[in-house]
Amino acid sequence: MAQKVKGRTYYRTSEACEMAGISKATFFRWLKEGTLPEIGRKDRNGWRLFTKSDISRIKAEAGKINGI
Repeated sequence: MAQKVKGRTYYRTSEACEMAGISKATFFRWLKEGTLPEIGRKDRNGWRLFTKSDISRIKAEAGKINGI
C-alpha cells in the first residue's frame, strides 16, 4: 500500500515492480548487476520506497531492448 510522507507518495518494492511491469527478482538482479544504480529511498526499517519518478526510471530500463 502506498505511503504518504510529508505530502509525497511512496511505493514499496513489490508495488513499484508491478507498476513497472517487472518481477522483484528482475529488479534485484538489475541492482546486483549494476544495471540500475541504487534507486529509491529506505525507511527506518530498511525497506525501499519509490516515487513515481523512480518507477518511471525502472520502466525506462524495462523498455530497453538488449542485443540489437
